[in-house]
Amino acid sequence: MKSKSKGKDFCIFALPGLFCFFAVVIVPFIYGVYLTMTDWNGVSDVKNFIGLQNFAGVMKDGQFWSSLLLTFKYVIVVVVFVNVLAFMIAYLLTRGIKGQNFFRAGFFTPNLIGGIVLGYIWQFVFSRVFVGIGDATGWGLFEASWLSEPTKAFIALVIVTVWQLSGYMILIYVAGFMGLSDDVMEAATIDGASGWTKMKSIIMPLMMSSITICLFLTLSRAFMVYDVNLSLTAGAPYGTTEMAAMHVYEKAFTSRRFGVGQAEALILFVIVACISGIQVYLTKKKEVEA
Repeated sequence: MKSKSKGKDFCIFALPGLFCFFAVVIVPFIYGVYLTMTDWNGVSDVKNFIGLQNFAGVMKDGQFWSSLLLTFKYVIVVVVFVNVLAFMIAYLLTRGIKGQNFFRAGFFTPNLIGGIVLGYIWQFVFSRVFVGIGDATGWGLFEASWLSEPTKAFIALVIVTVWQLSGYMILIYVAGFMGLSDDVMEAATIDGASGWTKMKSIIMPLMMSSITICLFLTLSRAFMVYDVNLSLTAGAPYGTTEMAAMHVYEKAFTSRRFGVGQAEALILFVIVACISGIQVYLTKKKEVEA
């Protein structure tokens, strides 16, 4: 009877979710792998099997590797700034300062704005507001739109992403700080630990579970950035800010080389999966329990 009851419970609660997971994730993924071995243009009914020719084409696509290198630089900068900033702000917002709940909600608000809308808002800021400040003050930093220069456009992308992602990571870090044992902290204070010593030896090890989650989320979202990239710079100027996800989209849907685009997407997926897996493994090893 128990086995029948467990089977019934599985069918009621787990089977629908499992079916949706296979239908939405596994089946499209397998079909996508098949498309990497065809010459499909995304429109026609004909899909000629060409083996690994698309992957050979990817190896010769200099623009893809340039965009991937730029994405790596972008990910490194974003992951560092987002997590350091979020960790510091979360620490301050759990020290009992006045209005800390208001500040938590305020910092989270940018994460609620869609990436496309966010990009257009900041495009106006960098192209109009900053230029207006430059005209009024004569400051060389704001004389021209930041989006017209490759280096400044890259910095603009980083600023917008950090501004958007930090609020979500702050909430995770806040939850981690609130979960710290008061007994452990008091014992550390009694033993003479204070300042940086307490942070390095007590707080950081106990916060590793939150750090693991935030690093994973930041890595995955930064590698797959597309909406902000599209609406803020659209790859301009001259394709110098085109990230890997945007290049894959352009290759598949604009150039109508869906097989090559799918091959590039698969390579990007493998890279992100490996890096994220290594990150989770390494940070999980450092987690401790109070």
